Amino acid sequence: MTMNSRKSFSKVTGALLAILLLAAPALAGPPLICHAIDIGSAQSLPWSANGWNLSGSETYDVNHLVSDALALLSPQTTVLVRMETMRRATLYAQSHPQIAKELLLRVKARTTENDRDALAAFDFGYLIECYRQAGIAAKYGMLRNSLQQLVASVDGYDWVKKAIAMRGEDAAMEFAATLITSEVAQQDRAAHLQKAEAGAKSDPLLAANLESRFGNETLAQHLAPKVAKN
Repeated sequence: MTMNSRKSFSKVTGALLAILLLAAPALAGPPLICHAIDIGSAQSLPWSANGWNLSGSETYDVNHLVSDALALLSPQTTVLVRMETMRRATLYAQSHPQIAKELLLRVKARTTENDRDALAAFDFGYLIECYRQAGIAAKYGMLRNSLQQLVASVDGYDWVKKAIAMRGEDAAMEFAATLITSEVAQQDRAAHLQKAEAGAKSDPLLAANLESRFGNETLAQHLAPKVAKN
């Protein structure tokens, strides 16, 4: 994907939401931000908000956000938990620009410590796109502040693709890529989702997340006739 196509992400917000509504009529809003990842009973950052209340736990001390988030992003943490942790971290950080910047820099630093660390690459890429989509949410009044300026020149999708290439088959990462690529070619998004669906056959929690996002008719099935004609 070119840099121009990534820049269009922040410009065509109306088109993005229209695509999201077409793909999943029950859901609206930037998918990385406005809809939680089901992580079962796994531990993540404290969270008590429900529905469209995106403020989280009002008693959480955000001064601990960076250390808490990094501790949760251990090698043993599953991809789904990583996704929800970075979603919650973004929502907490959007009212604290310095904390948001520190978290981004600390997550980025882990990619240089080991350039073959797939999970570090994934975390950096996914956090970038959480920040980018938080900017969309802010434009629609869902959040108070935008974090887009911190990631304006970085392509998180490329980092996630790099992580997938290093990791090999990883259905949860493919699911993450599906949520990120809402604005790119339908064929690219469908390809990610088809791989996520295949892996979900042996991962009930991933299957539950796919169903909650796309319903009984998956996006890959929805787009298949259109892709076949191209």
